[in-house]
Amino acid sequence: MAACNVLLMLACLTTAPARVSAHASASQKITDDETVNDRTRAGTVRTKHAAAKEAKAVAEKGKEGSSKSGAIMTDAWVTTRVKSALEGDDLLKDSDVSVDTARHVVTLGGRVTTLEGRLRAGAIARHTEGVRHVVNRLTVGAKP
Repeated sequence: MAACNVLLMLACLTTAPARVSAHASASQKITDDETVNDRTRAGTVRTKHAAAKEAKAVAEKGKEGSSKSGAIMTDAWVTTRVKSALEGDDLLKDSDVSVDTARHVVTLGGRVTTLEGRLRAGAIARHTEGVRHVVNRLTVGAKP
């Protein structure tokens, strides 16, 4: 929406000088007016393409997602958040949990000591900002 507003404003600004120069001196040749109009059209087209390119870039970043603080959430960012949340939990003490993230889908692997720890790890990952889905492949058992 903002890109459309910028595009509209730039189109108005680039066509205004052409209208002024065309009306300012009626004695100018038609070819001069055509040149100004051609240049104005070319500038408008360049502006349109630049605005479209910028809007596409913004949309691509939006697909990655952004946090409440405005930071872009990449898979690495999500992995770091999940790992740090898992480290501080008492039910997961003495566990060996690996975290892998692809397209905001978190896969938990490794071993936990109790069933409650497995469920807790899944819940922590699921409630972490930026996670769309969790695949819990944790096994329950003592550390080897």
